[in-house]
Amino acid sequence: MADLERIQARLSNIQNVEPILSALRTISLGSWQAALNRRSRVQAYSLQLMRLLPQLAPHVPQPAPQRSRRRKPQASRGNSSVAVVVGSERGLCGRFNTTVVEAFDDYVQERGAVDVSLELLALGSRVVRTLRKAGHDPDASVTLSLTKLPPFDLAHGLTQTWLTRYESYEIDAVDLIYNAYQGVGRYAPMVVRLIPPVIPSVTLSDTVKGRPTPAIIETDPSALYTRVVQQWAAVTLYGYLLDAATAEHSARYTLMEGAAQNTSRLIDELTLALHSARQQAITTEMQELAAGSGLVGRATGS
Repeated sequence: MADLERIQARLSNIQNVEPILSALRTISLGSWQAALNRRSRVQAYSLQLMRLLPQLAPHVPQPAPQRSRRRKPQASRGNSSVAVVVGSERGLCGRFNTTVVEAFDDYVQERGAVDVSLELLALGSRVVRTLRKAGHDPDASVTLSLTKLPPFDLAHGLTQTWLTRYESYEIDAVDLIYNAYQGVGRYAPMVVRLIPPVIPSVTLSDTVKGRPTPAIIETDPSALYTRVVQQWAAVTLYGYLLDAATAEHSARYTLMEGAAQNTSRLIDELTLALHSARQQAITTEMQELAAGSGLVGRATGS
């Protein structure tokens, strides 16, 4: 009877957990698909921005070569960089945050011999905890949404701040460390340079088939070129944030799917064990009744 009650209690607990796992799996699947769709749209928009650059470049007096980073005398203490670590706001995503923090450890070790003043920015409350456990205290952090994908305003605000600081010689570089989406339930840590922005080499022949039509520019080409580069930098960061979100939700969906399958299998096993225990209890009770009424004794004596 004790085994029967124990199996029944365990089965009841797991049956109560199963709807929660199913709900989390469904939410993760929806978030994963939403991140994939938005990421593809952002990539298409980024390509459109790139198609503007070769049309604007001939009208810009001096097409922005990589400038020399000669620092002001008061800023001669050495290079200053910003490292941005992108993690998650929620848990239940396996080693997602641990993996990106390990990549940040490697990033710091690789730059250990360089005279660099490093400023650490963490995106996501979970990765902040993981960073602190690993001995890294972020200089700043941003809380991500629990229910929504990262907003474009976040990427735009960060890139504008970094570009302003870069132009005023406060920082020399901004690097992003995040988990890149590699497929269903798979991701890999990546380190990319955001500031200074590296504009891809795009020509008109790469984007327009046939003889191109000259562009009509009704504003200052230099200002428009600068605006497009700023927008492209923000869109690039936003694409990386969506890539990290896609990896996160895919990892969470994979874990929830596996947990739901294990729960379903365990319920089946416990149900069979419960039926077997009940049959055993009924058989034992019948034997005790038969023995108590003397039926078993008379059958044996005859």
